[in-house]
Amino acid sequence: MKIVVLTGAGISAESGIPTFRASDGLWAGYDINDVATYDAWRKDKELVLQFYNERRQNAKQAAPNKGHLLLAELEKKHEVTVITQNVDDLHERAGSSKVVHLHGSLFEARSTLDERLVYDIEGDILIGDKCEKGSQLRPNIVWFGEAVPMIEKAAEITEEADIFLIVGTSMLVYPAAGLIHSTKQETPIIVVDPNKPDIGGVLGIHFIEEKASTGMLKAIEIIDQLSKN
Repeated sequence: MKIVVLTGAGISAESGIPTFRASDGLWAGYDINDVATYDAWRKDKELVLQFYNERRQNAKQAAPNKGHLLLAELEKKHEVTVITQNVDDLHERAGSSKVVHLHGSLFEARSTLDERLVYDIEGDILIGDKCEKGSQLRPNIVWFGEAVPMIEKAAEITEEADIFLIVGTSMLVYPAAGLIHSTKQETPIIVVDPNKPDIGGVLGIHFIEEKASTGMLKAIEIIDQLSKN
């Protein structure tokens, strides 16, 4: 079966990676408007680079949790594509082989002159680091207010899903949250999140109100049952 999985910050939070929807409106102690918009980049490139360099180090120190590992194990029985809103690499490190990063990756830099020039990175991005065309490198991250270039590909993948699994996301961030409406009408939908998302206009959803590491076990039971039908 083709299983398409949409993951959000909740699954990475269990590995110690802060979410940006904290109750105080801060992301790892920073105001989002100061570090995650193009205006912020124009205003203070050094601060933005510092923030993402810290996020990259945090992600490198984190380890995939049971939720990531159980998703990767699904590939033993099914064709699985993970569409993630997360910018870490925990899905890949857990063993998932098909991962689409909607909002970019901490482990890529791109040219500020030509967004097609993308480079794999491991260390920090610093002022003065330039692309082959001579422009400053920036994190290959989709900032608030920017277009999400992978959303059309993600929608096409979702349309082919036999099962659509949603793990650890509030379903409040668009256009990612709209992917649920790209599924075929008969496609079963399973949602794993301790805070039941309000998903209007979609019927017949299997809600598992638990965190990813425990809820995924129940999701797999449902998937096994659906596979037999």
